[in-house]
Amino acid sequence: MAPKTIRKAIADALEDLSKSDYDKFCYYLLSREEEPKVRRNKVEDRGFLVVADLLVRTFTETRALAITLQILREIDCNEVADTLEKDTRANSSKPGSAESSAGGSDGTPSGAEEEHFVDKHQLQLINRVYHVSSLLDELLQKKFIPKEFYKETMALPTSEAQMRKLYLGPLQSTACKDIFYKVLEKDNPYLIEDLKKMK
Repeated sequence: MAPKTIRKAIADALEDLSKSDYDKFCYYLLSREEEPKVRRNKVEDRGFLVVADLLVRTFTETRALAITLQILREIDCNEVADTLEKDTRANSSKPGSAESSAGGSDGTPSGAEEEHFVDKHQLQLINRVYHVSSLLDELLQKKFIPKEFYKETMALPTSEAQMRKLYLGPLQSTACKDIFYKVLEKDNPYLIEDLKKMK
């Protein structure tokens, strides 16, 4: 079966929410501090199809997916988020997509079936990435995480705790994994080479 488009997958995820969770989702969406902001009159009393379309038109598909996943997890709709992640995984990681344009030769996946470098080496990355602030700065600048998440993560006492929080949140998104890989490539090239040698 062909993977769903990101727009359709987001719409299906929003449709699966209860009325109270959907209202909560819209509230969190409107509460985002980062630009571009969503206008209240575009969301209030609108159905899931309109809001899904608005997300994609406002943020582009890649960022709309990351923002939707982030809000779903913030409001504890983790099952819906997991389903959305699964529904879009093949779509967002297929060759030639924006998320996988750096794939292949640099160690990130270039096909839907291949495990992402960031997933494959999760344990080692949690234990061996000491300067998480560079990744957080990049994710905040690209608006994949809100300022509140940035502050909470920066306040954690150890790099391991910061990495675990990232893996439970933003790093479940393929686009965020790709950003993480690029930050690693820039800040920790020797670590990447070392991990690539592991079987």
